Formats: sequence, C-alpha cells, structure tokens
Amino acid sequence: MGRPITDTDRRAVRRHHAAGLSRNAIAKKIGRSASTVSKIASEFEPPLSFDRAAEVATATAVRKADLDQRRTEMAHRLHDVAERELGKMTEPHVYWDWGGKDHDYDERTQPEPTPADRRTMMATAGAALDRSLKLLPPKTDPGEQGRSVVGELMAGLARDYVARHGGPPPDADDDQAAADEP
Repeated sequence: MGRPITDTDRRAVRRHHAAGLSRNAIAKKIGRSASTVSKIASEFEPPLSFDRAAEVATATAVRKADLDQRRTEMAHRLHDVAERELGKMTEPHVYWDWGGKDHDYDERTQPEPTPADRRTMMATAGAALDRSLKLLPPKTDPGEQGRSVVGELMAGLARDYVARHGGPPPDADDDQAAADEP
C-alpha cells in the first residue's frame, strides 16, 4: 500500500494546478504518481480538471498551418528550380576539363548544351515540377478540362452523325478493320 495522501499533497496539487501545470508535471514535482494526483484532484469540489483538449486542438491546428505554409514554400522553390533548369537549355553552356598530361584546366563555351545535357536538365526540371505539384496540386486539373472538352466534342460529332445519317456512327475498330482488308 502506498503512502497516505496528506493535506500538504492536496495544497500542492491545488497550487500547481492553479499555476497551469499538467497532471504529470505536478506528480513529478510532489513526488507522487499521476494516478494519485488525479485522485486528489477529483476529491476537490468542484473537481480539478486536467483536460487540455482545447489546447491540444489549437496547438495541432497551428502546427498544421505551419506545415501547410512550409509545404507551399517548398513547392514554390521546386517550381523555381524547374524553371531555372528549363532556362539553361537554350543558354550558352561552359564545358571544362581538368587533367591531361600537363594537368591543366581547359574551358570552352558552346552556344547551347549538348543534347545529353539538355536531357539531364529536362529530367531535373521534370522531377522538380513533379514534386512541386505533389506538394501543392493545382486547384483544377487543366488536363481533365481538356479531356472533358474533347469528350463533349466527340459526343457532339456522334449526335451530328446520327442526325445526318440516321444510324449510329461506325466504331473506330470497324474503320481500322475495313482499312486492313485487301
């Protein structure tokens, strides 16, 4: 059996609770278990509460907002990297070499990077842009809008065909099969 709860324990719990300490912090300060502090707190009228749900919710919301801001900033930085890499593809490019039998430094400027270097720049730009879009997706997907416009156009053409020819339009596979026949 544990040590009995004293009036000194009760006063200490009340004082530390009024100072805003958590249950665990009070327990540590007075050298008692957290369950003992909870028991003492429940004996007061009205009982002392260690409910910090509102504080935790506020802190969580603040942390989420901070992370959202950081994610937005990172997406913008990645987008800038992509734009810089794409810009390099048509600018003069310096090629250098260090070595040879005389161990010397040589440098030459080309009007544009080599095709291999442009592929590398394109891959870097693509990766940066991809990561940027994953961190901060666009509000609307222009590709989806384009696909729906094309879909509406095809449906309109099919309706027009039916109106002019009185039957369903031929299937694209039927056209290909007819073209393949000798």
